[in-house]
Amino acid sequence: MGHKVQNNQMSITDTLGLGFMTFAFFLGAGNLIFPPLAGFLAGENIILAMLGFLITAVGLPLLTLIAVAKANGKIMQLLPPIAATALAVSIFIIIGPAFAAPRTGLVAYEVGFKPFLTDTSATFMIAGLSLNIAQLIYTLGFFGLSMVLALFPGKLLDSVGKVLTPILILLLVGLAISVIVIPGSDIGAAVGDYQVNPLTKGILEGYNTMDTLASLIFGMLIIDILRKKGVTEPKAQTNYLIKAALIAAAGLAFVYVSLFYLGATAGDLAAGAENGGVILTNYVTAKFGASGMVLLSSVVTLACLTTAVGLISACGEYFNELLPKISYRRFVVLVSIVCATIANVGLAQLISISVPVLMTVYPVAIALVAVTFLTERFANPKAAHRIVLSVALFFGIIDGIKAAGVDVSVLNFMPLHNEGMAWLLPTGLAILACMLIKSSKPKTEVVLN
Repeated sequence: MGHKVQNNQMSITDTLGLGFMTFAFFLGAGNLIFPPLAGFLAGENIILAMLGFLITAVGLPLLTLIAVAKANGKIMQLLPPIAATALAVSIFIIIGPAFAAPRTGLVAYEVGFKPFLTDTSATFMIAGLSLNIAQLIYTLGFFGLSMVLALFPGKLLDSVGKVLTPILILLLVGLAISVIVIPGSDIGAAVGDYQVNPLTKGILEGYNTMDTLASLIFGMLIIDILRKKGVTEPKAQTNYLIKAALIAAAGLAFVYVSLFYLGATAGDLAAGAENGGVILTNYVTAKFGASGMVLLSSVVTLACLTTAVGLISACGEYFNELLPKISYRRFVVLVSIVCATIANVGLAQLISISVPVLMTVYPVAIALVAVTFLTERFANPKAAHRIVLSVALFFGIIDGIKAAGVDVSVLNFMPLHNEGMAWLLPTGLAILACMLIKSSKPKTEVVLN
């Protein structure tokens, strides 16, 4: 192989490759479609909205990766096995076949393929559902290719980290420079929630990228890749994982800031857009014509493809460990088929279905990261993990029900309930209470093996 690492050291090129690959895993569909729309709607309040978005779309995933490294990849080990498995399975289903992976195919279609078609209205009926023919053919091809790439995971670091990502980064840098250099329209007025609470709205908008949930998974995937590269010592793994996380975070922040600015200065180009993909397409078509469109479609397709492959192979590995009787390859095929099926729901519908689910699960993921960093401060870490996550889940469910459109105005007295963050204060108090309770027994060291 020639890649075996001497005494847990990796070359600078390999470390950069790992960082680029981490960035490519994250830079999927949501990262390209949410910032332009948020920037457009935030208007003059762009700075606060962008700050909020960066907190949940860059800061949290970075902290999550570091927490996974700190727990040596076993971030859920202090939870009861059933709860840990339930949380892991729900996260894998959300970022895998239910929402995030199908969304990559949809965004690749909407931004990378649809603009080149003259007529996309042809549909046919199957089992009472009306399906778009162009979208169906595209998503079948997209997930077919993702499946093939995911079936050979050993080649993943080299193909994604060293070939696809540098091309992707170059194209994004080009887009970012153009946003700054070519004057857009004046920044407009803020719309809706961005008028009143731009910061909170930005924070919640960052949930949609699903990157914090993905970090829990990618962290384990990166540790696995490091092991295969010969980095076996936990301390060295943590070190390289943190370096990769920092490279990825810097890349993501750069992309988000330029896309926010693109949205805010899009003016008429953003009129009537139902998602950020439309704004992006309109912008590139207006400024660069057909050749720009070809470049953008390549960027988006590459970004979505690398993310889809990462998600499908992570799901395959996890479910294969959970049910060893079914092979990794079978799971990859199954997940790819489910993704291709769900991808034919349509982008706007998929986003609206996923929001309540994310509002419920995100608080639990954030709480898990918080307690991982504070494990040594708890007299009884096991109990603390269980109490804090239960509180986060309980209040997360309330936020989720509210996002689904159920009337929970009875609970308006709760702090931050209107903003959709009712979980924050109770979870914080639960963490504080667990830190203040001193153990009556002599303290036993918790060993995170």
